[in-house]
Amino acid sequence: MKKILIVLTNVNKFPTTHEATGLWLAEATEFVSEVQKAGYQVDYVSPLGGYVPIDPRSLKAFYADNEAFEIYSSVDFQRRALSHSLHPEQVKPEEYAAIYYTGGHGVIFDFPDNQELQDIAEKIYQGGGYVTSVCHGVCGLLNLKTSDDEFLIAHRTLTGFTQLEEILSGKNRHVPFGTERESKKRGAHFVKKRPFASFAVQDGQLITGQNPMSGRAVAKLLLKNLE
Repeated sequence: MKKILIVLTNVNKFPTTHEATGLWLAEATEFVSEVQKAGYQVDYVSPLGGYVPIDPRSLKAFYADNEAFEIYSSVDFQRRALSHSLHPEQVKPEEYAAIYYTGGHGVIFDFPDNQELQDIAEKIYQGGGYVTSVCHGVCGLLNLKTSDDEFLIAHRTLTGFTQLEEILSGKNRHVPFGTERESKKRGAHFVKKRPFASFAVQDGQLITGQNPMSGRAVAKLLLKNLE
């Protein structure tokens, strides 16, 4: 059984302010919980490798349940995800059945243009694996290309953090772009449900979730395909 590669951000603050950001905890832990219960192993990678910050807002009880804190508190997650995430050059794409891009606002700044992560995702996809994301993690899909040098998401149905959700989050003025608009610019068919409701959609080897409440939904869709 192949492993699943989870992509995390290294960005700990917004460039335009001193406000902290980082990984939105539940977007990792809920997905990890589902795939590990199904028997899959996970590895963690980040653009720079090493330390991964947590968005402090995501630690509030409203956003993180007991199961999330169980994984967060585990020695394995603290060590392999938050302290010593893999550098992309340490990753062998052929070992993975899927790649999963987590969110948090930080990913907008370090996912879209990271060529090493793009190469990994494209190789997993070309090998028949799944490219998946949740919330802002769809940024990692924006510049992926097919073997014909077309955008991978062009003419594909997907979802991600919507423009309305960005406005409601109060961070619209601190981000360089909205994931909904950028996805549409690349020819994607962007679909959505009401703000902050769990929602995930599949189009072939692409599986995407709308917001922080959608990590489990992405995992469950992926597991159906890996059975």
